Amino acid sequence: MIIKSLELSDFRNYENLKIDFSRGTNILYGDNAQGKTNILEAIFMSATTKSHKGSKDKEIIRFGKDEAHIRTILERDSAEYRIDMHLRSSKTKGIAIDGQKIKRASDLIGKLNVVFFSPEDLSIIKNGPSERRRFMDMELCQLDQVYLNSLSKYNKLVVERNKVLKDLFEHPENSVLLDVQDKQLCEYGSVIIKTREKFIGDLNEIIRPIHDKLTGGKEDLSIYYEPNVDAADFEKKLSTSRQRDIYAKQTTVGPHKDDFSFIVKRNSDKSEKIDIRKYGSQGQQRTASLSLKLSEIEIVKKAKKENPVLLLDDVLSELDSNRQNYLLNTIGDIQTIITCTGLDEFVNNRFEIDKLFKVTEGTVNSEN
Repeated sequence: MIIKSLELSDFRNYENLKIDFSRGTNILYGDNAQGKTNILEAIFMSATTKSHKGSKDKEIIRFGKDEAHIRTILERDSAEYRIDMHLRSSKTKGIAIDGQKIKRASDLIGKLNVVFFSPEDLSIIKNGPSERRRFMDMELCQLDQVYLNSLSKYNKLVVERNKVLKDLFEHPENSVLLDVQDKQLCEYGSVIIKTREKFIGDLNEIIRPIHDKLTGGKEDLSIYYEPNVDAADFEKKLSTSRQRDIYAKQTTVGPHKDDFSFIVKRNSDKSEKIDIRKYGSQGQQRTASLSLKLSEIEIVKKAKKENPVLLLDDVLSELDSNRQNYLLNTIGDIQTIITCTGLDEFVNNRFEIDKLFKVTEGTVNSEN
């Protein structure tokens, strides 16, 4: 899978842009705040329909304009596809695949698989559970349409149920709605819990050898799923927590409260186990985060039988030389689009650059 070209119109600081990518390694370099990350954001939106920053569509549209456009041409299984995205400040975005408008944004998910890696991802271990759930959800939604649909419906139900809980004091007759919502929450929530459980199991098989190499054989890393509730007990727990939910005016039980832990054992003393979310050093947390993102590449390869597109947003400057080398050596035959402020890290690593772009104030110029 590769991205052949990207066109932007009134997207962030780009009035008009057409960029053709190499099948190999593409470097976008330039000073900060010139628009490098905006290009990766547009690609990420073409894959997931959403900004990796969590920005709303109206915030992405160029200042003073009412709409923006993204066109992405990709090649997959020797066939070419065109993804068009129309962002509007006051309406839902429009999406078309090969000129055919799709009815649901979720129909786009899985057409283009990307792995996005930014400096913020190096904090995924020490940050809150919501970021770890987001990592898991973004990966599973690209790979599993059933999970995507279940998560979408579950999240909407939680919002609707919370609204009922907040309004119960003025509208006690609406309590009957909770019975219907609880059954639906259990239906979709059980799919989410079981899929996450399998995902963590598969992830462990992939992440352990990666982390072993990154630490020079010094550490063994295991990930443990921490469901807020088991699928088999979900309905019962919802029932017993209803009074608490009414008091709290929110749904306190369910997979929207899940987390997962990272346990490190030193190979020199395997009896010592450390939950690095709480007790790990910054170096341990960053290394585990890198292991997690590298595992994401392998998960996509295994599930899709093809490479994802790798997007690296100024992440090399955050890594020491050993981790830089490991990451760059991992890329192999994956199409990679990298942003950076300078080229020293690539020169020092004698890294092959297939296409080089200079980004300056919303303009992109190819230098080779």
